[in-house]
Amino acid sequence: MTDDELKALVASLAVAQKKTDEQIADLLESQKDTDLKFKETDSKLKTLGDLLGSIGQNQGDVAKDTDLKFKEAAIRSKEAAIRSEEIDRKLEKASELLGNIGRNQGDVAEEFFFNSLVDDAHLGSIHFDDIVTNMKKHRGKIQEEYDLVMTNGDAIGIVEVKYKAHENDLSKLDRKMRNFKSLFPIYKNYKLYGAIASFHINDKAKKDALERGFFVLQRKGEVVQTDCGEHLMVL
Repeated sequence: MTDDELKALVASLAVAQKKTDEQIADLLESQKDTDLKFKETDSKLKTLGDLLGSIGQNQGDVAKDTDLKFKEAAIRSKEAAIRSEEIDRKLEKASELLGNIGRNQGDVAEEFFFNSLVDDAHLGSIHFDDIVTNMKKHRGKIQEEYDLVMTNGDAIGIVEVKYKAHENDLSKLDRKMRNFKSLFPIYKNYKLYGAIASFHINDKAKKDALERGFFVLQRKGEVVQTDCGEHLMVL
């Protein structure tokens, strides 16, 4: 190889080495950029991880809070059910108490008028020989209970007893009188008289009773005051 050829080879090698050095420098610079981007990516991933962790924690807190609210609602519902049961028991007890009071008042009124009529078995000028309490009878589709029933040889006196009488009690008495001879056909030829007996009866109910032809028996102290209409109903 001649000197010129050797010089040309050395020169080309120098040029190639320079290009290689430049490429290596470019690669190093590119590597720096890549490292920086990796660092940025790691930072973003860390931030995203922290955010996801925070979201997860918040979701856990929400779930815990929701579960707590459900438990509190269940407790309140159970307490409400207990209070409702207590109220129902109190209402039932009050209803039973009121029912007992009503029955007791009715028993007191019935005992008073029974004892009074035993001592003086009259409805107006009509005298009766005997008196029966709480007559119950079921015949076919008809069923009735009569508080007081007085009898003599040709007449029946039906007395409906109330502690406090109202207009609807007169309709009950009407019905009971209509059904009496069907329930007790043995008395089909007897005259039938009706009476409403009460410790208290308002003026309207009393007027209605008298217009229907019923006797009205009221307590006056320890005796019975008897009123009757001008035209007594006789069945």
